[in-house]
Formats: sequence, C-alpha cells, structure tokens
Amino acid sequence: MALSTLSGKRIAGKAVSGARPPRRVRRQLPTSPWLFAAPGLLITGVFILYPFVSTVINSFTDRRTLIPGQFVGLANFRELLHDDMFWIGLRNSTLYVLGVVPALVILPLLLALLVQKNIPGITFFRSAFYTPVVASIVVVGLIWVWLLDERGLINSLLEAVGIGRVGFLSDQWLLLLSAMAVTVWKGLGYYMIIYLAALANVPRELHEAASVDGAGAVRRFLTVTVPAVRSTMVLVGALSSVAAFKVFSEVYLMAGPSGGPAGEDTTLVMLVQRTGTGLTGRVGYASALSLVVFVVTVALMLLVLRADRREET
Repeated sequence: MALSTLSGKRIAGKAVSGARPPRRVRRQLPTSPWLFAAPGLLITGVFILYPFVSTVINSFTDRRTLIPGQFVGLANFRELLHDDMFWIGLRNSTLYVLGVVPALVILPLLLALLVQKNIPGITFFRSAFYTPVVASIVVVGLIWVWLLDERGLINSLLEAVGIGRVGFLSDQWLLLLSAMAVTVWKGLGYYMIIYLAALANVPRELHEAASVDGAGAVRRFLTVTVPAVRSTMVLVGALSSVAAFKVFSEVYLMAGPSGGPAGEDTTLVMLVQRTGTGLTGRVGYASALSLVVFVVTVALMLLVLRADRREET
C-alpha cells in the first residue's frame, strides 16, 4: 500500500513537473473594440450620416448643382407652402399609403395562412408567390406597362369580351391605382415570409381549444391568429407605410418622368428627383423636400407605434 502510494506521488510529480506553463493572457487594448467597429462606422458615416447632415444644411441654402449656395434661412420651406407640385406630391404619396398599407397588412397574412398548410405542391406555390420579390423593379414595371398599355394584353382581352379599352396609363386615378396594384403584388411575398415566421410561433393548442369550443375558421382567425400576430402586423404596417410614402420606381416607370397627365401623378420622391438633378438642379430646394419626406416618414412610424401601445393598454 505504501509502495503504491509512493509510486503514485512520483508519477503525479513527474506529470506536474512535465506540464507546460500556462500562457500569459494578453491584455486587450482599449482601442480594440473600436478597431473592429471602425469599418461599419466608416460606412455608416460616409453613406448615411454625412448625406443626412449635408441635406439638412443644404435645405437652408439656395445651392444649385454647379453653384455653391448661400444661406437663405427658411425661404425654401416657405416656397414649399406655395408650390402646387408639392401639394400634388404630398396628396399622391398620402393616397399611396392609404391604398397600399391595408392591403399589405392583410393580404400577406391570408397568403401565409394558405401556404402554411403542408399539402402536395405547396413548395411550388411558395416559390411562385416569392418570385416577384427577387425580381428587379425595373423589369416588373416594364412588364406591367406592357400589360396595361392601350394595346397591351389586358386591354386586348377587355376589348375581346366587349368591354372596350381602358386607359390604365392615361387616366390620372387609374394610373395611380395601377401603380398601387404593382406595389402590392410585388410586396406580397416579402411580407408573407414575415408572417410565416410569426405563425410558426402560434401554439396549436389555442386553435384546438377554440375548435372544441365550436369556433369556426373565421372566428379562430379573428380570436386566435390575429391577436397572436398583432405585433408582426404592426411591424408590417410600419415598414409598408414608410416604403409606400417614399414610392418612386413604380410610379416613375408607369407614369414617366413627367408624372403622368399634366404631372398629376407625381409623388414627393419623384419631385425631389426632378428638382434636384440636372445641370440646373435646385439642390437646396430638393434638400428641403427631402427633409419633409424624412419628417413625415418618422411621424408615420411613431403613429403606428403609438396606436400599437394604445391597443396594448
């Protein structure tokens, strides 16, 4: 027993004496976290903060594309109040929000409930519904222009059934509604994916309990599904409202650079692009318009979040 204990101590002593000494831990420099964050901060500063600050400064000047501006105070904002095109753009952007946001909040949820079911061939439909999201907006806009043109496919079908041709791209309000339809069609798949992630977290027991109580499909949707995904609906409402108010590509492609008949379909972002570009572009006035767009979009998000908090309380 003593010999085994003595040999054990010798072996342990050799193991300890033969072990490598622990490595010294290097002290982290105080600047190390900033070195890792530097690329992201640099990109954010160059492409986000600097343009924003420059836009705010230019909004108080009369700067043009090739002419440095001078400080003019609130002159650009006073001019906005008397600019008919500004009010037309504000009206169209507001109507765009009112027409697009409810559809993009409700329809993708219904679509998500449809494709959530595990039935044969559902993968094909999921891919088909998501395809417009990854398609280029320019390609999508041109396709819809060809379809809605007076000699396009849709008007040819309407004429064949005796309805007659419809001026989708020549009538002021039909053109705006057509652009809204394109925006909704292209955004359905994107928001459907968001809803699918939310629906996956809804406990199945809630639906089973509602079914036992005699609730039908519509009642289960209103009493179980909608409350469970309400926070996601708020998120979709905020994202879609900001995107709808800043709409540019759909209306620009379908209405043209002039903004439709007599410019009546011009949106605020189209007005910013038209005013601030070119050799004689009024950069100062366009910056004031951009600042108004920024303030309104922030206000929209705050209104949506405030409405959500009121419902919670």
